[in-house]
Amino acid sequence: MIKLTHTLTAAAIVMALAGCSQAPETQSTASAAPAQAEAIATENVLLQDFKGPYGGVPAFDKMELSDLKPAMEAAMAEHLAEIEAIANNPEPPTFENTIVAMERAGSTISNVYRYYGIWSSNKSSTEFREIQRELSPKLSDYRSKINQNEKLFSRIKAVYESDELATLTDEEQRITWLIYNGFARNGATLKGEAKARYAAINKELASLHTKFSNNVLADEENYVTYITEDQLDGLPESFVKAAAAAATERGKEGQYAITNTRSSMDPFLTYSTHRDLREKVWTTYYSRGDNGDEFDNNALVKRILELRHERIKLLGYENYAQWRLEDRMAKTPENAKDLMMKVWPAAIARVEEEVADMQAIADELGDDITIKPWDYRYYAEKVRKAKYDLDSNEVKQYLQLDKLREAMFYVAGRLFNFDFKPVPEGSVPVFHPDVKVWEVTDKDSGKLIGLWYLDPFARKGKRSGAWATTYRSHTTFDGAKTVLSSNNSNFVKGPEGEPTLISWDDAETYFHEFGHALHFLSATVKYPTSHSGVRDYTEFQSQLLERWLTTDEVVDQFLVHYKTGEPIPDSLIEKINNAATFNEGFKTTEYMASAIMDLLYHTTDPAKIDPDSFEREQLKAIGMPEEIVMRHRTTQFGHIFSGEGYSSGYYGYMWAEVLTADAAEAFEEAPGGYYDEEVSDRLVKYLFSIRNAMDPAEAYRKFRGRDANVEALMRDRGFPVKSDK
Repeated sequence: MIKLTHTLTAAAIVMALAGCSQAPETQSTASAAPAQAEAIATENVLLQDFKGPYGGVPAFDKMELSDLKPAMEAAMAEHLAEIEAIANNPEPPTFENTIVAMERAGSTISNVYRYYGIWSSNKSSTEFREIQRELSPKLSDYRSKINQNEKLFSRIKAVYESDELATLTDEEQRITWLIYNGFARNGATLKGEAKARYAAINKELASLHTKFSNNVLADEENYVTYITEDQLDGLPESFVKAAAAAATERGKEGQYAITNTRSSMDPFLTYSTHRDLREKVWTTYYSRGDNGDEFDNNALVKRILELRHERIKLLGYENYAQWRLEDRMAKTPENAKDLMMKVWPAAIARVEEEVADMQAIADELGDDITIKPWDYRYYAEKVRKAKYDLDSNEVKQYLQLDKLREAMFYVAGRLFNFDFKPVPEGSVPVFHPDVKVWEVTDKDSGKLIGLWYLDPFARKGKRSGAWATTYRSHTTFDGAKTVLSSNNSNFVKGPEGEPTLISWDDAETYFHEFGHALHFLSATVKYPTSHSGVRDYTEFQSQLLERWLTTDEVVDQFLVHYKTGEPIPDSLIEKINNAATFNEGFKTTEYMASAIMDLLYHTTDPAKIDPDSFEREQLKAIGMPEEIVMRHRTTQFGHIFSGEGYSSGYYGYMWAEVLTADAAEAFEEAPGGYYDEEVSDRLVKYLFSIRNAMDPAEAYRKFRGRDANVEALMRDRGFPVKSDK
């Protein structure tokens, strides 16, 4: 199952601190900045250092939206002043006075961005979006001022080319390269008009990315399907109760709300017997950003692609994907496409088989229909029951959110030696009553590792999907810092007094996101830049953690019936295992269609692209089955159009899945299976704790003893392979 997380770690600021952005401000502005920031900080909690227990925690209970804009502006000014001081240091450039100084700079804006991220992802509002719109171009200017600071880049380049580099540790050499490369690839070498134009493009893109994201969120909030009691046929009791609660929350007492999010859409399409309503809910969800109204994203997509293409031309690249993938594991768009096309034929061939199975059942039932996209989940569930006697709703009775959280803690204890204990109520501030916090320690020594925040439920103002983030990452260069990690989901909350039950896919997602948190918590690196991720590698660790959901130790202890407390029967587990590759055609194809389109958008001259037709034409050209659509249609593809973190890199989920399947086989071959101590030690040492302090390809080889093999992925998905192991 492809997990589409969006790991939000205040990326813009991490990039700035890592030297992958920003440039010079006048001396007068820089010198005035500290006094300005200091004056504001005495009153503005967002500018203050984290205080309290656990090495200091964000003051989420005191954050006020009115403080955000002045805090961000003051923090930008402070960071620019710090950068100016580094750039104008009269001493010869060294690792300590340049690279380490940059690592130390920007702590205030990093903290402000933690609050900004909460408003952006977890509690957005009309008022915040206006502030976000105003701040977006200012933040772009701020980044450009750092990234285009010629004196600063000159010092970085001098350290990178110095004899001193060879005397540094491996991590220090790598962060020096990461910082130098980040500047060189982001306009630092440009001159005159080209440099000015580069900055102007970034500024416009920042505003367009924000608008794209907010348009999608507006459609998710504005388009809700309300149904009545006579339209509930087929829907599970737990879903009906949750839909009733969602309607009541929106002032529609007595009705049932199908919200415009995947967590609501997916089960409705799976179980509702009303085909007309399935079509309506499907259309509403997949039309986000494509409704021809004020929130339509088609024109934004066109403009974003034009600006990205113009910008990389300034740097001398042929297309955006070529520039973007140069420092990824794939290296080139051709390599990424090659991986996609090795799997694509098998995926669409499997879809053809799945559709035939579904059509046969529809015909047998006398439904007189031809399978359409809004039918796929509904009839797939019937095929699942017929082929494997597996009822997804029956499985759901054993998947309690709280019990699954305990299972994740158990796995973390076995593999990472972590212990999780809830913090005393009220001792750590939170931004919503649903958010709970746990203290994380080493089981043997009792040493504090950090905190883990969990925000599990969907609500208005919270973006859809699931993601992980940190409010503070582990570093030791300026004294050891405890980790503040967070997982965020959009599960539909169970009725008052009853447990929240989730699907098997959602349970996998839960483990997946926890994998990101463990990646944060297990870090042993010294410097902030070592946390900068390689996009086609960062999903690997989280995808791998999904494998522990099906281990006997987890199944036997934590998958228990929410009413009786009885463990899930062996017969049901056997059915789940037998159906492990069921519907793999659908899952793989809807994801890969998005990944392939991402590469096509970023390797094609934008002048030749009409967003309204390009998607249809290109998908038809590669043989996209008409019964399936892209997992993220173009106008709602936030991964690539609401920012640049995944742009040209959405294929990375599959690149990571190759690593995942191959690494899983390492555990399966070990004497102790998934809890083998020797393999687990290598897992933590080389795949989790090292972060980006080592080249990912080298780290994987240290874990596995060789490079990963794509045939492991084919075996994992039940697709035919040319040769066996």
